[in-house]
Amino acid sequence: MRIELAKGAPAAPDSPALGGAPHGSKPRSLRPGMAALTLGALGVVFGDIGTSPLYSIQTVFTADNNAVGTSPDQVYGVISLVFWAITLIVSVKYVSFILRADNGGEGGIMALTALVQKLNFKSVRSKVILVALGIFGASLFYGDGMITPAISVLSAVEGLKVSAPGLSDFVIPVTIAVLMVLFALQRYGTNLVGNLFGPVMTVWFLVIGATGAVELAGHPAIFKALSPTYGVEFMVNHGMIAFIALASVVLAVTGAEALYADMGHFGRAPIHRAWFFLVFPALTLNYLGQGSLILRSPSSISNPFFLLMPGWAQFPMVILATVATVIASQSVISGAFSVTRQAVQLGVLPHMTIKHTSEHEVGQVYAPMINWGLFAAVVALVLGFGSSAALASAYGVAVTATFVLNTVLFLAVARVMMRKPRWLIAVGAVVFLTTEIAFFAANLTKVVHGGWLPLLVAFTVFTVLITWQRGRQIVTPNRTALEGPLRAFVDEVDAMDPPVHRVDGTAVFLNANLETTPLALRANVEHNHTLHQNVIIVSAMTEKVPHVDESERCTFDDLGHSDDGITHLTLRFGFMDDPNIPQALRLAAQHPDAGQIHGLDVDEVSYFLSRMTIVRTDAPGMRRWRKKLFMTLANNTSSPVAYFGLPSDRCVIMGAQVSV
Repeated sequence: MRIELAKGAPAAPDSPALGGAPHGSKPRSLRPGMAALTLGALGVVFGDIGTSPLYSIQTVFTADNNAVGTSPDQVYGVISLVFWAITLIVSVKYVSFILRADNGGEGGIMALTALVQKLNFKSVRSKVILVALGIFGASLFYGDGMITPAISVLSAVEGLKVSAPGLSDFVIPVTIAVLMVLFALQRYGTNLVGNLFGPVMTVWFLVIGATGAVELAGHPAIFKALSPTYGVEFMVNHGMIAFIALASVVLAVTGAEALYADMGHFGRAPIHRAWFFLVFPALTLNYLGQGSLILRSPSSISNPFFLLMPGWAQFPMVILATVATVIASQSVISGAFSVTRQAVQLGVLPHMTIKHTSEHEVGQVYAPMINWGLFAAVVALVLGFGSSAALASAYGVAVTATFVLNTVLFLAVARVMMRKPRWLIAVGAVVFLTTEIAFFAANLTKVVHGGWLPLLVAFTVFTVLITWQRGRQIVTPNRTALEGPLRAFVDEVDAMDPPVHRVDGTAVFLNANLETTPLALRANVEHNHTLHQNVIIVSAMTEKVPHVDESERCTFDDLGHSDDGITHLTLRFGFMDDPNIPQALRLAAQHPDAGQIHGLDVDEVSYFLSRMTIVRTDAPGMRRWRKKLFMTLANNTSSPVAYFGLPSDRCVIMGAQVSV
């Protein structure tokens, strides 16, 4: 039976509290061996950056009507900039430093933002600004999630123009077909193709490294480009042309954020080993090979990656490249699901349907609304831009802005949490921020040519996130005032004369605030004059760590009365965990400290939820348009019944109004 009062009322934005545990809530099993983890990291972590050779060098030399020439000094300069960009940003910054800043083993800009929230700054304003920057960085990720599948798959299929020119007209249809299959498979989870990722990407890196090495064996002069002096001379001697080139050079390091974001799946050591032993050498050889090819055949700038292959290998390489770019796209799409989930559980996005696709792997989730929204955006980008070269103009802005924000947040964590000396922080700021701000400034020249797109997406998402966050900050106190103190309410119930009528059974009332009374519980007593024999008030709390061990999941409180059948149960989850209240109740019922609820039959429990109707007022705090946006978001939140895994036939939803 499900009784619903106040039909159509939106769920309270913070009730019940966000939180959760992995499906099954089983302790993590021991991780597989280092070799298996390294192979897995090759398939998931390096897909994006590993497929950058498909389009990055081509874009450098063809952008802005071939502004960058093919003279030896310019080719050496470009390859030098590419090599040192990868070295500084990926090898030094991410692999050597930022991977050390984990939040309970998890990485990514949302985890870095959670670390910042824990820091004690002298100025509250500093923390607010840094957290806002972190939220904006997460917003940029959605722009990246739109562009990466489009540019990656499109650049791979464009190999048909080289290997089979007669099929050039099929590039767009084939790209859309591949993308359609990719997004349709998301509902089945990454396990469907995950076992193929590592071996395929291993073959990919071996092949692109080998093709570069073959070219270098005959024309080794390009090795001179490994000296940073060629990059510096190119910047000094070619001024604006070199500045324009920077906007495309940065495409060689797209996907670097994945090294950090996917750290929780594999750990720092496997990522470190895969990068330095295979990925970095293979990329270096391939970029050097493309540079050598351009030196001896300037016309190859039309597609140096595929022209580096012998004719017989070009069509098979199109197939391998398409598979590799699907893998690269998969990692970004999965990342978008993970960022969405973290944002929901950190309270900057409303509840939405997020499904687990594996009972064994933490973090494998599927968000239908995000999936199909991304698909529509990706198809629109493919049709609207038409080529990977055109899409490259829109790509760099989001990537470089994310680099800058990650560096700023990391330096704050390194200074305050890791207590690194000021001089070391200053050196890091000079080395990394100077480089990354230069890349970002160069990409700003592309804003009018498509770079506006990821910025528009980021600002739109950012507006939604901070509006939801601010709305919750306003609504929560108003709701708290309606609920009243929990202990005072329990004292009143126990002091009633005659006592309140008790009915058989167990009622669970979900409430976000540990200190206040669930509105459904208050209404039950004040209006229905009844109370179940056993009452459990559940508060599900989200900690600022990825995972909470089962042994620390439950906290019990008899609220000062050990024999009245009323128990407060606090459930703690990490922001990477999946909520499941019935499962947590089973765990709690077996706990030695369970007291009045020990041995509870969870299958016979009735669940009571409070559903809020948001009413707009003229009170200060947010502009009217933001209040309208907040109410729209509140009206479209997913049901807490599904979110917390509650049996819908045993739920009672009661409504109330709260102002914003």
